[in-house]
Amino acid sequence: MREPEVREHERFRNIFTVTVNGLQRLATRNLSPGISFYGEELIMHVGSEYRIWNPYRSKLAAAIVNGVTMVPVRPGSKILYLGAASGTTVSHVSDIVGGSGEVYAVEFSHRSIRELIERVCRHRMNVQPILADARTPSKYKMIVGRVDAIYCDVAQPEQAKLLALNSIFLKKGGEVMIAVKSRSIDVTLSPSTVFEREVETMRMSGFQVFDVVHLEPYEIDHVMITARLEG
Repeated sequence: MREPEVREHERFRNIFTVTVNGLQRLATRNLSPGISFYGEELIMHVGSEYRIWNPYRSKLAAAIVNGVTMVPVRPGSKILYLGAASGTTVSHVSDIVGGSGEVYAVEFSHRSIRELIERVCRHRMNVQPILADARTPSKYKMIVGRVDAIYCDVAQPEQAKLLALNSIFLKKGGEVMIAVKSRSIDVTLSPSTVFEREVETMRMSGFQVFDVVHLEPYEIDHVMITARLEG
């Protein structure tokens, strides 16, 4: 095997591309060297360890591979993560924000939050697990405070309205990413109609929408929407 080539992404800080034998893959620098969180491959390069980030396992990775122009997850950022599940993408977000950042990881499922704590939180000081329903942000307002960005991946009807409810935590000019699954909203409508309706809801809620990126072939009938809270 040839020595891997590692380069920081041309648009996004603390996100990398790793090229081995001509194959280019997305990666993040491991904040907990030696630990693989979900079986992902670890690559050593010039004294640092990188975790391969599979777009088939992470909608955020899929959006980056498919050309999203804005990722509001940056070094030092405070992120409210809605729909943390067992922590696959959360672990990469933790890598990106680094030791000076913070990830408030909200998850409704007791089983998933236990897996999140076991797999991620016990190795990472910058991930705060929160067992709560993202539809009731008042339940965790004493924990979260102001954040730089919200990442939302919650399979619920009216996903854009759920995001808008949580915009109370956003700093002025804060940014958001929301992974929208059309089948979770209305199976009787075409995916394009569902996506248009969610985008319009975000605009009506005070967001300036930048990207609507389809996630095929990694996820079917999904888009990633990026936006900024105006005002």
